[in-house]
Amino acid sequence: MLLIAMSSLQLVKQPLQTPAHKFAERVNDLMPRVVHSCARNEADRKLVFTMRYQAYRRQNIVKDISNGMLYDGDYDESPNCYITMTYIDGDFVSTFRLHWAADLSQHLPSHGVFSDLIDPYLRKGYVVLDPTRLAARFEASRKYPELPFVALRPAWLAAAHFEADVVLATVAAEHTAFYKRVFGYEALCAPRDYPRVVFPIVCLALDFPRVRDSVESRYPFFKSTQKEREALFGPSPANVASEPPAFRLSERLL
Repeated sequence: MLLIAMSSLQLVKQPLQTPAHKFAERVNDLMPRVVHSCARNEADRKLVFTMRYQAYRRQNIVKDISNGMLYDGDYDESPNCYITMTYIDGDFVSTFRLHWAADLSQHLPSHGVFSDLIDPYLRKGYVVLDPTRLAARFEASRKYPELPFVALRPAWLAAAHFEADVVLATVAAEHTAFYKRVFGYEALCAPRDYPRVVFPIVCLALDFPRVRDSVESRYPFFKSTQKEREALFGPSPANVASEPPAFRLSERLL
């Protein structure tokens, strides 16, 4: 599920009160100080799992965990998983977990609740990106109003890198307006109960090839080079389907 510290979720609404071009300029000014990387070793992973736990515990999304780390076992270990770490001025400020799949053999975290919505894409061989476990450091979310966009950027890079047809977002119902307005996401279902979460979750989907140019035109900081993407995720996989979806996502709205 896409979820960050409550302060960051509140700040996500702030850009809606600011002209888009002005806010984009602020994020662009911040980007030279931003570095994205992937968790490469045990020390990195401990930092990630600790940040997750602190962000989720602050919202009472998870119960107390004795070691102070939120670790998801198979999801965090699957071969189609990338755990990203975002730094500003060398400080670790946010993390994201990204899974991609091009067929039913590759497991996605959101599949358990939304399999009826995700399976039709995978059966057709579409590339689906499933970003989950977004978390931000509380102090950073207060210091940087731009952090929600900076924190979301690794998912956009992954969508470009893996040539995604569909990018999922599983969010609380009150946050759907942000994803629809900024990116063009479309809701695939009414809110559903989600394990270990106290509020219903909506599954959104983005037709990435259709909206990529328009989003990057409004928010240039989402643009990236192949060199940057390969430094983060490695060489582009050869088995990723490249054909665009044969139908618009709006045709699948429930």
